Amino acid sequence: MITYKLNKGFDGMPTSSVNRYDSESTLIVSIPFNPANTDYAQFKKAITEGAELQDADGNVMTATQAQEFVRNLP
Repeated sequence: MITYKLNKGFDGMPTSSVNRYDSESTLIVSIPFNPANTDYAQFKKAITEGAELQDADGNVMTATQAQEFVRNLP
């Protein structure tokens, strides 16, 4: 199962990117929130289809929270 986790900056605030992990929790790629990036488009699609999204602290968002978050992205 692919998992996505929002990144946290040095100031502790979420950044404008997300990490994608494989089923063994191995980092695959860091994805910037850039509409021209194909990984970003895939991330948004995966979340709308029910993929897991964690906040920057590692808490799993509900499907509704994750989909609402993605809806508000560029």
